[in-house]
This record gives sequence, C-alpha cells and structure tokens, in this order.
Amino acid sequence: MTTAEHPGTVYLVGAGPGDPELLTVKAQRLLSRCDALVYDSLVPEEVLDLVPESCERRFVGKRRGHHSVPQPSTNAVLLEMAQRHAVVVRLKGGDPFLFGRGGEEAAYLADRGIPVQVVPGVTAGIAAPAYAGIPVTHRRAGSSVTFVTGHEEIDKRRPSVNWRALATASDGLVIYMGLHNLPRIAEELMLGGLSAETPVAVIQQGTVSGQRCLRAPLAQVAAETRSQQFKSPSIVVIGEMIDHQVEACMPVPAAVTMPIPF
Repeated sequence: MTTAEHPGTVYLVGAGPGDPELLTVKAQRLLSRCDALVYDSLVPEEVLDLVPESCERRFVGKRRGHHSVPQPSTNAVLLEMAQRHAVVVRLKGGDPFLFGRGGEEAAYLADRGIPVQVVPGVTAGIAAPAYAGIPVTHRRAGSSVTFVTGHEEIDKRRPSVNWRALATASDGLVIYMGLHNLPRIAEELMLGGLSAETPVAVIQQGTVSGQRCLRAPLAQVAAETRSQQFKSPSIVVIGEMIDHQVEACMPVPAAVTMPIPF
C-alpha cells in the first residue's frame, strides 16, 4: 500500500516533440500501466489515450498567453500523487531534462524521499529540424551546436543569455521558445559578430500536422516570421547547416490532436 511513509515512484517521462510514433518504448510501457498522470501542454491526445481509464490525470501545462500552473503547485501535485499511487508518470513534451524543469522536480521529490526515475525523450530541437530536412550538425558546415532557451521571462533571477558571446561560440544555434524574443535575439547576435546573411530556419509545430518551415537571413527573419504569422511552438535554427537541407528525406508530419490550442 502506498503511503507518505512508503510512497510510489515518480517517472519523469519525455513525450517527444509531438509525433506519437516518436514516443520511446519505455515511455509507452509506463503510460500503459501508470496509476496517475501529470502532463504538460504539448502532449497530443493520441499519447494520452495510451493511459488506462482508471488513471488519475492532472493537467499542469504552461503556455505563453494562457493560464499557467505555478511550478510550486506542480511540485506539490507530484508529491501528493506519489503518496497515493505506486506509479506516477510526469509527462513532459520533448525531453524532461532539457528546458523542461525536470531537474527541479526531480530534486524537489528526492529531497522529500520520493523515488524518481528519468525516461529521456526525443527533443524538439533535433526532431523539428530533422522533420524539415535540416541536420543540426554537418561535417561541411557545423561540428558544434548550442541548444539555448530564448524565453528569458520565466524567472527573472536567472542570468540572461549572453547572445553576443554565443554569436561565434559554436557553428550553429538551436533556440527553444525564442519566437517572441526573436527581434532582440537577432540584433544581439549580429552585434556579437554573426553575419546579417547567416541563414535561419524557423519550424512551427514540428513533427505534427500544421508544420511549417520558414527560411530567411538573420537580419530579416524576425520580420518574416511576423509577416507570415508564425506562432509558438516554434524552433529557431541558426547556422550554415541550414544550407544543407534535404527536403527529400522529410518525414510526413503526424496528424495529431492537441489537448489545448497552439
């Protein structure tokens, strides 16, 4: 019997970038037998359908422009669920340890004696460009790549990203949650020495129906995304590897149903 003294295990599970077929085998197995599910915004209904009908569900998604569940509340939900259920799946879009606050949740639970296991997921920063035929590294264009968040308003105490330093620190940049701040990001990168003609790709709703890919030079990309009304979730890729896009290898984005609007 699960109690506060003998709690269940919380599994921090990556749901992948959206296409349900990119879910890992381990993630699918846990979803099929979990007693409780705590899930985020960018998880399609097709993945949620894998969960048993008897499973207790709790939505704790965070999206710009929508009501967000505060992180302390999410932590408290996970703790309370673990005290009542043997198998608790904390399902996060992409990978739980890449800009998903999985590390914070794991530390919170571990400090309170809750067993935690991490199940990595396919991250959108690799999958979305791949579905657009763009390699994030390429032997002739980029031997290094930096993954960075462009959404700096979540926690004002966190140091700001030094975009000028990143401009020439690696051959390519993959930016999560950067669409809203793209004008400032582009300006800072150019001030840091990145050419105004550097190719940029913006992939909206990568791997799922509605996927779009825009290509533009760094100096023009912010204006182009506004003109073409690109919206979140979008991944921004910057670097010469974009010129090695291979459209012939692009998979067909999955037709999925999201639980809340994009």
